Order: sequence, then C-alpha cells, then structure tokens
Amino acid sequence: MKKILLATTLLLPMALPAAAEGELNIYAWADSIAPELLEKFTAETGVEITVDSYSSNEDALTRLQAGSSGYDLITPSQHFVKIMIDEGLLMDIDASEMDAYAQVEDKWKGQWWDPENDYSIPLAYGTAGFAVNRDLYDGPVDSWSVLFEPTDLSGSIAMLSYPDEVVSAAELYLGVDYCSEETSEMRKVYDLLEAQKSSVVAYTSDNIENRIGSGEVAAHFWWDGNVLKARNDGANLEFAMPKEGLVGWLDSFVVPAGAENVDNAKAFIDFMSTVENATIQYNYYAHSSPVELDLEKAVYTPENAPELFPDVPVVFAEACSPAAQDLVTRVWTDLLQ
Repeated sequence: MKKILLATTLLLPMALPAAAEGELNIYAWADSIAPELLEKFTAETGVEITVDSYSSNEDALTRLQAGSSGYDLITPSQHFVKIMIDEGLLMDIDASEMDAYAQVEDKWKGQWWDPENDYSIPLAYGTAGFAVNRDLYDGPVDSWSVLFEPTDLSGSIAMLSYPDEVVSAAELYLGVDYCSEETSEMRKVYDLLEAQKSSVVAYTSDNIENRIGSGEVAAHFWWDGNVLKARNDGANLEFAMPKEGLVGWLDSFVVPAGAENVDNAKAFIDFMSTVENATIQYNYYAHSSPVELDLEKAVYTPENAPELFPDVPVVFAEACSPAAQDLVTRVWTDLLQ
C-alpha cells in the first residue's frame, strides 16, 4: 500500500500541467502582479499567461463594455465591480465556493459590491491620496487643502487623468457626500477643482514615479503603495495623511462574461490566495492584503511602511447612480475642456 501511495504521489505533479494546460489572459493594473508568481503558476500548471495593463478603472470598464475583450481575469476596484455586475459584464464564478474564499478576511466578505460573494475574490486594498517631494516642499501635509487650495505648491502639482478618485477626494475635503445627486453640491466640487487648475502642471496617470521623484512636480495625486515603493527606491517622498480622510479602494479578481479560460482563471485566483503566494504578492505590490499572510515573511510593517497603515479616516469610493455619475462626468469634462 505504501508503494502504491508513493507512486500516485509521484505521478500527480506530472498530471497537473496536462489538466490545466492552455492560456490565461489577464487585464490588470500596471505592475500589479508579481512576475515571480506568473512564472511560478506557469511552471506548476503549464498555463501560458499574457498580462496587459491599464491605469484607470474607467479603462477597464470601457474595455468590457466594448464586448469580446478576450480577457479571462480583470482586477477592478470595488465600485467598478458593482457597476460591472449590474451591467451584466461579469461571470458568476461561485466565488464563495472557491478555496481562495476561505483565505479572505471576514471584513471583506459580503460587501455591498458583491453581497453574495458570487463574482469576486479580493486581491489588494489601500488608499488614494497625494505625495509630496520633501526635497522641494517642507510644509504640512495634514489636510487636502495643501493640494486643492495650494500656496507654496502652486504651479508644481500633478493630478490623475480620470475623475474617479480625484472627485472623491474633493468631496471628502468639502464634506460633500460621495455620489451626490445634488447639482449645487457638485458645483462646489467643480469650483474647487477649477480654482486649483491654474496650479496643476498635468492631469496624468502615467509615469508618476519619475515625475515626482525627479522633481518635475512637488506634489502628485497617487496611491499609498506606489509612494512606498518609490520611497524605498530612494525618492524623498511623503504620503500625506489629511485629517479629512483618504479615499479607500479594494481591487478584486473578476472573470468577464464570455471569458474562454474560466477554469484557468479560477485556478490562478486560488493560487494567488494561498498564504505563501499572497505573501510574495504583498511584498512585491506593497499594498495591503485582504487575504491571510505569513507575517513572519511579510516585509511591510507600521514602522517601515506608514503609507499602508493610515491613522486618518478611510472612506471607500462608491458606485454612483446614473444621475450622480453624470454629474461627476460633467464636472470632469468641464474642468478639462
């Protein structure tokens, strides 16, 4: 019996590639998945992975709305997961039945964007805020006023090129509810951003690290973990902790409706959610993990990565009603015209 069991065990690794061979096409945030894990998954399963990247939730949504995206996995943020579900753009993968689901922290289960946990498995979470280059600016960073109503930073600010988190941050600063349908309230948001515009060098979501790290600008709207990685690479940056709060986000794995390699997509989600691999991903991506980690191997702590452990309120972005989203779009379109 012992010899039979041993023989079976030896055969299993040889059988896996044949069972899972094929391909997997991923559309994810730029540089968001550890290359080491992509290579490891292919080595273990024989599945060839292609990864294309995007720099905004809006890009991911537009790609799915166009139909026949050709992707098997996408990693949108929570409010866009909700939008994609409501528009019938995602496949019900019975996420709560997957091995990965058992690894997810309880606080991320049953959330409003996927209350029955049918469509998504969380990948990473964090905050959107702004960073300053301390070689160029030595003032306070305890309020959004530093960015939205600048004095010393005037003429040396860059913002993201999409409204998603920028408008949410402006709403936080002004005390306007996310997804407000009140024209008068959104007029306040527009007026704030319009007044700031003369101080903004660029509205862009690309090449942020070089732009702020080189001193081209002294402040940039950015994400917590990206600031952390740039700081660890030698840039003299500080991620602001505004008293009004930070915009929260949680990105999840989802499978587009019509995906061709669903089994491989689900296998990859389970693979990424194991303790060992989630820890590798956390150490690479430098954003907080919603699944269990090996804390002895996790490199980021409150002491060396304050960006990941905010001491101010975090308010997660919401999926707006069509009326509210129309107001957001109008604010942004009028701002950039």
